[in-house]
Amino acid sequence: TYRAAVCTELKKPLVLQDLQATELKPAEVRVSVHCCGVNFADILACQGLYQEKPPLPFTPGMEFSGCVVETGSNVTTVQEGDRVMGVSSGGAMAEECIVDQKVLWKIPEEVGYEEAAALPVSYGTGLLALQHRAATQPGETVLVTAAAGGAGLAAVDIAAHVLQAKVIAAAGSDEKCALAVQKGAYASINYNTSNLKEELKKLTNKKGVNVVFDAVGGDIFKDTLSSLSWEGRILVVGFAGGSIPSVPANLLLLKNISAMGVFWGRYREQDFPVFSQSISRAVQLCQEGKIRPHIGAVFKLQQVNEAFLQVMQRASVGKVVLSMK
Repeated sequence: TYRAAVCTELKKPLVLQDLQATELKPAEVRVSVHCCGVNFADILACQGLYQEKPPLPFTPGMEFSGCVVETGSNVTTVQEGDRVMGVSSGGAMAEECIVDQKVLWKIPEEVGYEEAAALPVSYGTGLLALQHRAATQPGETVLVTAAAGGAGLAAVDIAAHVLQAKVIAAAGSDEKCALAVQKGAYASINYNTSNLKEELKKLTNKKGVNVVFDAVGGDIFKDTLSSLSWEGRILVVGFAGGSIPSVPANLLLLKNISAMGVFWGRYREQDFPVFSQSISRAVQLCQEGKIRPHIGAVFKLQQVNEAFLQVMQRASVGKVVLSMK
């Protein structure tokens, strides 16, 4: 048996349970989990509000790092003892996790377990959104909202240090803004104390921004949409603010702008090579020291509900990680 955090009832705290280990299929790998990243999507899934609705009871957790302890008969990519990071459709908030070999990546020596667990979702999303979807060019201005969150800080890091863009960070407190600047943004806006649209006009000499990475939605989305420059692109990454905005199509037409959806996890089924490349690239960039995940807090598995609370109350910065060891 192994310990796992289990969602037994939607909108209720997770419960720690001992689960029975299951046998491996030929292409599967059993990983002893060291760390698991906590994502907003995990929390939404436990509230029944995520795009994918797993049947109850289930163990959340979609990105992890750990050590291979057993391999199925057809596994060729990893072996027992390998340090790996991976993605799953759930089940990683536990002492062990079983996944297909194709969703595992070896962790380079230079990268620790905590950092590795913080890479797949945030950095995979950031790279896929900014490079694959928006084709961000060096010197373009990129606005990142919720810039101190897991996905936001990753987007700031990638845009500034990998894509050589000029980054404006928008966040809900001065401390969060300062962290985003420390991570590579050249300017920041606290949208709780200043007018986002007016500040963006000042910062861009009324030209607007080329790319917006938005994980907030609601009124923030509307303000940033109208702050786009000619042929600007807005990336719809999520709705952490709670409300899903509608897109006024006349704005798209007037400035020839594009609104693009980014559901990173869906690429796993629809276009696996693109999905896989986003993670491989994140691992490579981290190994080269070009990017560095920001671990805001580490909780033990038994503190999983506190970890969720910290993310829900927006008290967290960067990535919140669960440690099983």
